[in-house]
Amino acid sequence: MREEYTYVVLADDDEDDRLFFTDAFEELKMQTKVDVYKDGIELMNALNQSDSILPNILFLDLNMPMKSGLECLKEIKMNPRFKNLSIAIYSTSASEEDIEDTFVNGANIYIKKPNDFKILKKILADVVTMNWQYHTSGLNKDNFLLRL
Repeated sequence: MREEYTYVVLADDDEDDRLFFTDAFEELKMQTKVDVYKDGIELMNALNQSDSILPNILFLDLNMPMKSGLECLKEIKMNPRFKNLSIAIYSTSASEEDIEDTFVNGANIYIKKPNDFKILKKILADVVTMNWQYHTSGLNKDNFLLRL
């Protein structure tokens, strides 16, 4: 049943990052189901299927070919079907412009991709177990950027 696990989706064009991400969840042994998509077009095609099960948390890489994470974020936020979707930006970028753009366009949290597997596991465990109701109501910039 859906309630028994947290459904997590990652859209990232980097194959190594996708593998790093899924390996981290396997090692965490949390009640999760993880699906990955290699670009924004593949992600949006999957989300827009009328019978698709929406993830509890969507991790979006910003720099993807064909359709960027920011383009996906804007498209998601325009669709009422996705209004309760929690979106974590998951990027190598730490630029203030990217952080500001994704905050203004409705992402729930911004995570800079760590290079260390142990840190990645901690971040993913924290994000999956965070109180999203608190995190999505009354967003402010102080709790938007996940700091380690």
